[in-house]
Amino acid sequence: MASFRVLREQVIACRRCPRLVAHREAVAQDPPPRYRGQVYWARPLPGFGDPKARLLIVGLAPAAHGGNRTGRMFTGDGSGQWLMEALHAARFANQPSSTHARDRLRLRGAYITAPVRCAPPANRPTPEELEACLPFLVRELELLPEVRVVVALGKFGFDAYLRARDIARRPVPKPRPRFRHGGVTRFSDGVRLLASYHPSQQNTFTGKLTRGMLRSVFRRAREILDAARR
Repeated sequence: MASFRVLREQVIACRRCPRLVAHREAVAQDPPPRYRGQVYWARPLPGFGDPKARLLIVGLAPAAHGGNRTGRMFTGDGSGQWLMEALHAARFANQPSSTHARDRLRLRGAYITAPVRCAPPANRPTPEELEACLPFLVRELELLPEVRVVVALGKFGFDAYLRARDIARRPVPKPRPRFRHGGVTRFSDGVRLLASYHPSQQNTFTGKLTRGMLRSVFRRAREILDAARR
């Protein structure tokens, strides 16, 4: 576990991207009324979960008033609520909610991360910011050798995971896989990549992603992992 602790410290201390540093700290200084008086985390976020995970979940970046506030990815906002409900239904989480970093949430056989660790303006990291942050994701792939299923939440996470595989010199099929909700890519090393729309408000409020659709993705992940144990 020492390697995870070292990585966590490296992530939290990072100040590589001036635009992201300025944004994450600015939103903490001027939060919306519902969060006034709360102390924001306002630093980069490490991944979290089971170090022996067989399921890896790759998002986009922390939300300005979600993870950037609470100090844990997918925690304290609507996206986190949707994700934890789906993980709980598929037996990857001990509870269906993620409200704050000390709420006793535990992931079972799953690990959550993102290719960008700071909340970006308008949820849009630049290509340069992604490249600066990707070494952290690559290191997590090294530290999580038991992962057999990856769920990418959104096209950004999907493409970033493929890029991290490239950097780690892990095989990627040709032609290169394309993002499609519900799509499954199998790599020659046995890992399967499942694609899902991101549970952001722009997808959940419009009905582009429903709770049933998200649950179906994680139910499929559970089925793959359970079948592999037989």
